[in-house]
Amino acid sequence: MPSALTPPDAIDFNRFAAILARIDPVRSEGEVVELVGLIVESRGPAAAIGDFCEIRTRAGRTIRCQVIGFREGRVLSMPLEDTGGLSLGDRITARGGDADVRVSPELLGAVLNGFGERMDGGPPVHAADTRPLYAPPPSPLSRTPIRERLATGIRVIDGLLPCGKGQRIGIFGGSGVGKSTLLGSMAKSSSADVNVIALIGERNREVREFIEHDLGPEGLKRSVVVVATSDQPAPLRVRACFVALAVAEYFRDNGQDVLLVMDSITRLAMAQREIGLAAGEPPSQKGYTPSVFGLLPKICERAGNFENGSITAFFTVLVEGDDFNEPICDAVRSILDGHITLSRQLGASGHYPAIQVLDSVSRLESKLATPQQAASARKIREALAIFRQSEDLINLGAYVSGANPRLDAAIKSRSDLIQFLRQNGGEVSSIDETIGRMDALAASFPA
Repeated sequence: MPSALTPPDAIDFNRFAAILARIDPVRSEGEVVELVGLIVESRGPAAAIGDFCEIRTRAGRTIRCQVIGFREGRVLSMPLEDTGGLSLGDRITARGGDADVRVSPELLGAVLNGFGERMDGGPPVHAADTRPLYAPPPSPLSRTPIRERLATGIRVIDGLLPCGKGQRIGIFGGSGVGKSTLLGSMAKSSSADVNVIALIGERNREVREFIEHDLGPEGLKRSVVVVATSDQPAPLRVRACFVALAVAEYFRDNGQDVLLVMDSITRLAMAQREIGLAAGEPPSQKGYTPSVFGLLPKICERAGNFENGSITAFFTVLVEGDDFNEPICDAVRSILDGHITLSRQLGASGHYPAIQVLDSVSRLESKLATPQQAASARKIREALAIFRQSEDLINLGAYVSGANPRLDAAIKSRSDLIQFLRQNGGEVSSIDETIGRMDALAASFPA
């Protein structure tokens, strides 16, 4: 706070005006009339879908909850905290100003929870600004064409599945195939200015392991991590996703290139399904409610390339039972600008990153790669494809050398090709190194 001796010119009145704008002088109240399962029904307060409320119990506890719907004139809310001590007639108060998050450059290196508060024991962040959580996706005409690469430091991605600034890519794979390790490697070695990492529905054990091992101190320095673990209520898991989006948009508006990583969008969809079913939505495909498929584009479309900055997004999709045609996979694949498929078979053989190149695609490859780079990538893909088609014959010893010159070249260069596709977690490959090795590989295949 300024002292009495502070000259008026030195006082930032805009900061105080922003604080006053967030204050709601009139609070709407209601009372709890029923608790069924995960839903608190109340008579009042006046609130909108997505607004946050506080229930004051008779024991003096405060329970935060989120409005998810209405039924027969009553407000339906889902608690974000333990409901112990909740009783009939407790007062519930609307908090309409909570649908935003406070942002500042001091967020770098912080680990936030679903409320946008620090959970790593660090000093509180002094907010320089606020951003709305539920802002609509930007207009299509406000986006600029994607023409510039974003280097990830991963050879197989930079060489064969190039990513541009503002591109949205899905990483599809089952459990235990190396998604988190791949994301941590990209966050540490990418050419982005800032990383925003959302761990949605993650196991408690894996959060600290990801931050300390996969991301590391160097990666954390230029990252903001938002965490909502699997044991937390569904609205808090969904809110954490929007907190990450709002933080990414803040850094984008400051002219920076942001790498947004969300792990995983499948667990986000499960959280929204839980909310929808509790609110009375009818289940549709595989039990997912219509609101799930309405939520996915609202999230994915907030990333992109803009005149003042970019948000490049990687969304992981947890493939249930290795079924790549299940509803969430199909919906996400249709929205994004490319997909990377992780193979359990490659992972089991010790091949990391376990990216199945032939089943993956970057829809902007033609715009990001030069004709020479595209030709080299095409030759490598052809070598991988022809080897896969004849792999059974080769393993059985039924293939006679000389019968197919292209296959002969693929077999001869197989070892070098595998070395190119494999990469240790701590290894970083520059764009120039990647393209040089790729061109040398392609030169060994017949034209």
